[in-house]
Amino acid sequence: MIVVTAPTGQIGSKLVATLLQRREPLRLVVRDPGKLPAGVRDRAEIVVGSHRDRDVLDLALEGAGALFWLMPADATASSPYEAYVSASIPGADAVVRHAVPRVVVVSALGRGSGIYAGHVSASHAMEDLFRSTGAHLRALALPAFMDNFLRQAAGIGAGVLSGTLPAGFATPWIATEDIAALAAGYLLDRAWTGQDTVDVLGGEDLSHHDIAEILTDVLGAPVAYRPGDRAAVERFLVGRGFSEAMARSVTDMDVAGERGINNGTPRTAGNTTPTTFREFAVEVIKPAVVAAGR
Repeated sequence: MIVVTAPTGQIGSKLVATLLQRREPLRLVVRDPGKLPAGVRDRAEIVVGSHRDRDVLDLALEGAGALFWLMPADATASSPYEAYVSASIPGADAVVRHAVPRVVVVSALGRGSGIYAGHVSASHAMEDLFRSTGAHLRALALPAFMDNFLRQAAGIGAGVLSGTLPAGFATPWIATEDIAALAAGYLLDRAWTGQDTVDVLGGEDLSHHDIAEILTDVLGAPVAYRPGDRAAVERFLVGRGFSEAMARSVTDMDVAGERGINNGTPRTAGNTTPTTFREFAVEVIKPAVVAAGR
C-alpha cells in the first residue's frame, strides 16, 4: 500500500496518475475528494482530511508500505518552521506508530549550505524530522519549478515576465512532471534502504533573460523580463492573506536563491531530469497563455 499526501497538487496529481497506471494499491489523503478525478476516486482508497491531523494519519498509514510526504506551506503560519516542521510532527509520529518502512519527502536543494532560506531551511528541518523516525528515507531536494510560470500566463501573454532575481542569473529549473516520475520510481522500488538526500537539478540552468528569449521564440511574440521589487512582493503577499512571517520567508528564499543556494551541486547526467524549459513552454505554457488571452 502506497500512501500519497497532497494528491490534488501539481506534483501529487501527476504522481497518482503514474501509480494508478502501474496498478499499485493506493491510498490518498485529501481534504476534498471532489477535487480528485472520478477515475481516481474509483480506483484508490480515500482518507478524507488533512495530513496535519493525527487521527487522519492513523487511518491512512495502517498497513502502509511507503509514504509520499509533501507539506504545502500554510501561508498564515507564524513561521516557516511551524508551516513545515510543526505541521509534519503528526506524520512523523504516525510513521513510527505504524512502522512505515519507506518515506519519500519533497524537500529543496541547499542542505548544508549554511544559507538561511526561509521555506527552504524549514523543509530541510522537516527532512530531519522524518530521518528521526528511523524509516528508510529519500528526500527529493529540488530547485524552482517551471510550473510556477503558469501563474504569469496572462502577463506573459501581454509580453512581460516578472521575477526578482537578476536578469542574467542562471539557476536550475524542474518540471513537476519529472518530480512525479522520480518520486514514483522510489515508491515502486522496494529494494532501497537507508536515508539519503537526492539532489535533483531539473532539465537545465537558465536565467530569466534566457527564459524570456525562449518564450519569445515559442510564442512568436516579444516577451521581456521585468525585474520586480522584493519589498513590493512581500507587501502584495500580506495583502493576499499571508502572515508577515511567511511573506518574509518567501523573500528570504529568493535572496538565498540569488546567493546561490540552488547552485552548489555540480550538474551530472544522474541529477538532470528530461524536460527542458523549451519543451515545457511548448507543451504547457503556450496553451495556458492562449487560454488566458481568450
